Amino acid sequence: MLKVSGQNGEQNITNQLNDNRLQSPNCKRSGRVALALGSNLGDSQAILAAAIAHLSRIPGIQLEAISSWYQTKAVGPPQPDYINGGAILQVDMAPQLLLDTLLATEQQFGRVRQERWGPRSLDLDILLYDQVILDTPNLQIPHPRMRERAFVLVPLAEISPDWIEPVSGYTIKELVKDVDCSDVHLLKSN
Repeated sequence: MLKVSGQNGEQNITNQLNDNRLQSPNCKRSGRVALALGSNLGDSQAILAAAIAHLSRIPGIQLEAISSWYQTKAVGPPQPDYINGGAILQVDMAPQLLLDTLLATEQQFGRVRQERWGPRSLDLDILLYDQVILDTPNLQIPHPRMRERAFVLVPLAEISPDWIEPVSGYTIKELVKDVDCSDVHLLKSN
């Protein structure tokens, strides 16, 4: 089932098998996107800065804002700390095409998927896409664990505190109050 919430509060429920407009890689849809960025292999700050520069050169992606960088404890198996941040993009592409673009970007920056939550040179996650709620086998928007992760919420609260997470109905600045931020440390402003 695909559920899309419009900006004016109207909701459309669409059978995913009959209507793939939001996931179709050929469908263009403009939207505001919250993106999480992370790295814990190599020169993470340089990788993240280069990834942002790369994304801003892709047709259909325009960078609106980028957060400061934060050092955070890794989730998952033992590994180095992460450098995390967030970005707000204006995109002219459907969510699935954006995901494909982000996955290709991760690969260009040396990302190898070996284990869940393992170390990575670059991690790019779609957190929010306007007020869209999307649940497909390979893409969930909002990101299903964003509400419990300080390393996602702290950077996002810095650049878009009033964005309402559509599942909970709470703003990012409200959600960040409910997570432990003690392992999120500001590194530098961008």
